[in-house]
Amino acid sequence: MASYTQRIGLTGGIGSGKSTTADMFAHLGARVIDADAISRSVTAPHGSAIAPIQSQFGVSFITADGSLNRERMRDLIFTDTHAKKRLENIIHPLIQLEMQRQFQAAQLAHSKLVVYDIPLLAESSIWRPEMDRIVVIDCTYETQIERVIARRTLERAAVEKIIASQASRVARLKVADIIIFNESITVNQLRHEVSQMAHIFGL
Repeated sequence: MASYTQRIGLTGGIGSGKSTTADMFAHLGARVIDADAISRSVTAPHGSAIAPIQSQFGVSFITADGSLNRERMRDLIFTDTHAKKRLENIIHPLIQLEMQRQFQAAQLAHSKLVVYDIPLLAESSIWRPEMDRIVVIDCTYETQIERVIARRTLERAAVEKIIASQASRVARLKVADIIIFNESITVNQLRHEVSQMAHIFGL
């Protein structure tokens, strides 16, 4: 009898610790499908999204090395409410195709657990219903801001704009089957929680 590969959706706002949690799952043997990494690959120099982005937005949104000009696009999205949707219409189908390919590869390898690291999972009408369970990494708004400022050269206002562009904390918590409140716990405590969860998921 074929083994069943569980699909776990992992999400959380910027600065929540979602990527750290995904790394911990990977260390325990889960196959992690990283939506952000795929997004970066399709918008890298001469990636599959570059030509349609140039056609839709113009050559000024492509850098000299042939990649997406992320800073220029970020500025446009913050000022043009339709630009984000236009960009998503280009990138999301490419991301979905690659995520499906990676899941099929995980099935062929008889992986017991695939963790989908998707920042926009709460907003997704496509991927959310596909998950067996959804894990949300949660923390307070101020903690998000403090963590992002500490690791990036961004001003508070810029971080607040990024947070505002993502699903609200309430919206993420509504879709959660499991919540990890990553506020004042240590890395070791987080690792212990992830390990217990992985055991429940059959790893």
